[in-house]
Amino acid sequence: MLPRRSTSKDVVSGFSRTISKAALLWVGISLMAIVAPVSAALWQRAAPVDAFDDLYRRGESVNKTLKTLTARFTETTTSSLLTRPLVSHGVVAVERPSRVVLRYTDPEMHVVLIDDGHLTISWPGRNVRQVRDIGAAQRRVQKYFVDSNPAELRQHFDIETREIDRPIRAYHLTLVPKRKQIKEGLAELELWVDQSSQLLTAMRMRFPNGDTKLMEFEDVVPNALLDSSTFTAR
Repeated sequence: MLPRRSTSKDVVSGFSRTISKAALLWVGISLMAIVAPVSAALWQRAAPVDAFDDLYRRGESVNKTLKTLTARFTETTTSSLLTRPLVSHGVVAVERPSRVVLRYTDPEMHVVLIDDGHLTISWPGRNVRQVRDIGAAQRRVQKYFVDSNPAELRQHFDIETREIDRPIRAYHLTLVPKRKQIKEGLAELELWVDQSSQLLTAMRMRFPNGDTKLMEFEDVVPNALLDSSTFTAR
């Protein structure tokens, strides 16, 4: 059975409910710069708590050099509104500190743009174009994720780090919010980092209503050259 096809009215209503999810997606992508540049030796010799501290500190130095990033993605969404997971594909581009564009190529072409504190969704096939102010959400992201050191992050989240072997050898980080304000928008964030390339390969967000969004990345290119048309909602 195919996923239920939403009407344009359903889509517009759904956009209003998922603004916080899009902001959190921006968080996850921004975290690539923190979790990616970690040596395998570091993880092999350190205890979980020390590993996260060193991971964060080493990531900061590389983070300062990262200006842009591009990747192909596969997005898998589960929801009570769907009879089976919805799988989408596309490309993402990031320009630090807070510009992100996701261009979905299938099953329906549409664009999600986060720029200058606004979220723009352009879905030509459904005659939908919405622009929303997400400045407040981005400021919360900055406070709880970006501006926090490891000790502060542990005040906001229960954090677990471990190594896994399948489907590839990777480092797996799980962040579970402690604070009510964060729990309202996010139940859990998981990140996977390839041990060989030290690049983020996937992240999964679990939301309070039980929905999930898994983003799997391929062909990740740090400091990619982006032209002036990249961050447009068309």
